[in-house]
Amino acid sequence: MLKIVEELKQLIPFKETTDIGDIILIVAKEPQLLAYAHVNDIERDTSRKDEWWHIHFTMLAIPLQKLTWTLRTDQMTGQEIFTMGGEERFIKAVDFSEKGDAGKSGITKTKKKISTLKRVK
Repeated sequence: MLKIVEELKQLIPFKETTDIGDIILIVAKEPQLLAYAHVNDIERDTSRKDEWWHIHFTMLAIPLQKLTWTLRTDQMTGQEIFTMGGEERFIKAVDFSEKGDAGKSGITKTKKKISTLKRVK
C-alpha cells in the first residue's frame, strides 16, 4: 500500500488538510478500490477522549453511495495509512487550486495550450 500511495503522491496534487466540500481520493487494497468522494460533513466524535472525527462523504460513482467513517486527524488527512476490517486504507483530499496543479500534473500545461489555441484562431 505504501508504494501505491507514494506513486499517487507523484501523480496527484494533494492538500495537507481535509475540509467539508473537498474531493478525496480513497484507496483500498481489499476490496480493490481507487475512487473519489465528496466530503459532505465532518463532526467530532464526542464519545472519545482523543480527536476522532465522523467523516460523512458521498462516493462519486453510480449509484451515489453515502458513507461515514470514524477516523483520527492523521488518517483523514492522508498522513497515515490505516486499517478497517483488517484491510489497509488511505484517503487524502485533492488540491484543485492552480498552486496544487503546478508541476504535479498536466492540467496547467493543458490550460496553457488551450489558451494559446484560442488566440491563434
